[in-house]
Amino acid sequence: MNLTGKPFFLITIVLVVFAVLLPLLLWSRLRGPALVRGAGRLLMVLFAQATAVLVVFVAVNNANGLYDSWDDLLGTADHVESALDLGPNGTGGKQISALPKAIQKWEKVKDPSLGSGLRRTELKGAVSGVVGEVYVWLPPQYDDPAYRDQKFPVVEVLAGFPGSSKNWFRTLKFQDRVQPLIESGRVAPFIVVSPRTMLGDADTGYANIPGKVNADSWLTVDVRKMVADNFRVSLAPENWAIAGYSAGAHGAAKLALAHPDRYSAAVSLSGYNDPAAESHSLTAADPRLRTENNVLHILKSAKTPPRVSLLATGEGADGYEPGLALKRAAKPPTKVDVRATKGGHVTPVWSRQLPYAFEWLTQQLRPGLTPPA
Repeated sequence: MNLTGKPFFLITIVLVVFAVLLPLLLWSRLRGPALVRGAGRLLMVLFAQATAVLVVFVAVNNANGLYDSWDDLLGTADHVESALDLGPNGTGGKQISALPKAIQKWEKVKDPSLGSGLRRTELKGAVSGVVGEVYVWLPPQYDDPAYRDQKFPVVEVLAGFPGSSKNWFRTLKFQDRVQPLIESGRVAPFIVVSPRTMLGDADTGYANIPGKVNADSWLTVDVRKMVADNFRVSLAPENWAIAGYSAGAHGAAKLALAHPDRYSAAVSLSGYNDPAAESHSLTAADPRLRTENNVLHILKSAKTPPRVSLLATGEGADGYEPGLALKRAAKPPTKVDVRATKGGHVTPVWSRQLPYAFEWLTQQLRPGLTPPA
C-alpha cells in the first residue's frame, strides 16, 4: 500500500480508534499473574501511543510531501547506477549534442490531487548515472495549433529534503496558483519540469560527488537534454529558469550561479547559502565540498559575474538574510532581488509566493512567444 494518499491514512485512523477501544474493553478483563496482566496493559498503552504517532506522521507527510514511498522513507531506494568523476563542467568530457536523443514514454497523471496537465516518465541519465522519475506540466498553449511552431520557456522546480517530485503540484498547488495567471497572460506559458531530487537517504546538496552521486549533472544536463529531446524547448539559457524551496532553494540558487550557460534565472524560496544549514547534506560533511557549494562563495569566486537573475524570498535568517548577502556581493550582469515574507518555513508560505515568483520569472526571461492573432 502506498505511503501517501487517503487509503493508508484512513487505515491509521482506524488503528487509532482500535487502540483506544482496546484498553477500555480489556483492561479489567485480563487474567493471569500480576506480571502478565501488567505486561498486557503496557503493550496496549504502547500500541495506542505508536498508532497516535503514526497517524500524525502520515498526516504531516501527506500535507508536506516529505516521503513519496516506503523506499524513500526507509532509505532502500537506489537511484544511483554510477557516480563517475565528470569533471568541472559535469559532462565527463561528452558532447551533449552528440548523445543519442532520450525519447521517452510518457504517462498522463490521473491523480486528482496533482491537478491537470501533468505527465510522468522514468529517465535513465546517460551522463549522471542517476535513474528517477520526472514530472512535466504543459501549459494550455502547448497543444494550441496557433503555437505549434513555437518553443516554450522552462522552469525546472526542486523539492526540499526530504521531498517528493510531486510536491510542486500536490502541496504547493502550482496549477491553482499559477495556471489562471498563464491563461490571463500575466505569466508566460512556462513548461514546468519536476525531477526526482531525493536520490538516497541523505541530501545530495545538488552536487556532483564522485563515488556517491552526480546530482548536479542529473538536474542540469540529463533532465534538461531529455526535456529538449521530447518537447518544443530550446537549451539556450535564456529559455531556462530553476526554482526551489528550502533545500531545493539552495539547489536552485547554486545551480543557476554555477551554470549560467544553462539557466538565466532562479527563484530561492526560504533558501540558504551554506550547505551546513541542512544537517543531512553530503556537501556539508566535507570542508572542501562545503566551501565549493556555498552559494555566496560561488558568486564571489566566479571569474566573471554570471549573467543570472535571482529572486530570494524568506523571513530573517531563513532565506531573507542569505539573499541580502548575495545582493551585496552581486555585480552586473548578476541581479539579485530580495523579498521578505512572513509565516515561517512552511508549505503555505511558499505556495503563496508562486504568483509573484512566476510573474518575476516572466519579466526576467521575457519569452519571445507570439500569441495567436
